[in-house]
Amino acid sequence: MQGATSVTDKLLAALALYGLPVLCAVILVASIGVPLLPVSLMLVVAGSLAKQGHPALSTLLISGTATAILGDHIAYGLGRWGGRRLVDRVTLKIGGDDKIRKAEDLSRRWGAVGIFFSRWLVTELCPWISMASGLTRYPYGRFLFLVVSGEVIWVSMYVLLGYLSSFQIQYVAVLIGYQGRVVMALLVALLLIWRVISYFRQRSPAESITSDLP
Repeated sequence: MQGATSVTDKLLAALALYGLPVLCAVILVASIGVPLLPVSLMLVVAGSLAKQGHPALSTLLISGTATAILGDHIAYGLGRWGGRRLVDRVTLKIGGDDKIRKAEDLSRRWGAVGIFFSRWLVTELCPWISMASGLTRYPYGRFLFLVVSGEVIWVSMYVLLGYLSSFQIQYVAVLIGYQGRVVMALLVALLLIWRVISYFRQRSPAESITSDLP
């Protein structure tokens, strides 16, 4: 825990000193699967810095989103064109062999839903879902649409949170911890409701009438 805190402090200090290049570099390597990088918190801090005009808010949003999408493509390419051997070598070096297996199962089971929500909700699975999408040869056109829409939400959400909260970063950091749990609970509830509605829609009128007869 102390090591992770030290990394966070150093990265935030580098962000304050060097600005956008540090943020983009961290987003890129985190999108490929390097663990223990506080990317969401850095986006919040960058948004707070953008309030002072360094960098401009529009530049921050565009650069952050473009870098995240680039990282998604690198991870996807490792899986699709590098194949199982290259993915195994990468995950062996950065860790995450068990995560890539789980991500493959999740990718096959949930498809577009898993790709979209891993961009901005369950972000720790984002690189593994991208690699798994490449391994399973998920259609590139759909992948592109999902990652672009998801990354726009992710970057905008945290940058604007920092921009609007100004300098109250300590409170925002606590909020980030609770936000994921609350949204996940809401997502599970929505999925259950969607499944119940789908079940009744699949029942034909004839079946409904028959089942209602004594």
